[in-house]
Amino acid sequence: MKIAWWQWLPFWRWRTIGSVSSADEVPQRLPRNAIVLVGDLRHIKWIVFDCPCRTGHRIMLNSDPVRRPYWTLNASSRLGIYPSVDYRGTDRRCHYFVRNGKIIWTKDSDR
Repeated sequence: MKIAWWQWLPFWRWRTIGSVSSADEVPQRLPRNAIVLVGDLRHIKWIVFDCPCRTGHRIMLNSDPVRRPYWTLNASSRLGIYPSVDYRGTDRRCHYFVRNGKIIWTKDSDR
């Protein structure tokens, strides 16, 4: 997957920058606030992005309704992911919503 130079500019809201056919094809580095879809727009398998806490962990959300839990991507206007994202690592918890292209942190997050 080739990422256009203007996608690396730092002022973008959360957005989808492309799709790949398998998770192995997701680039190691992603632009700030960028999401890559695994699959196609009719059948998204995974939603992949770097956590907005900026500590370097990658988030991969299942988007296949056959398997649970699964998340829904709303890309019709500004990006939204439903339900919330709740990452619980060994030293931190990142719990947030992605609504209208913005991150809304919950009070129980350790960021």
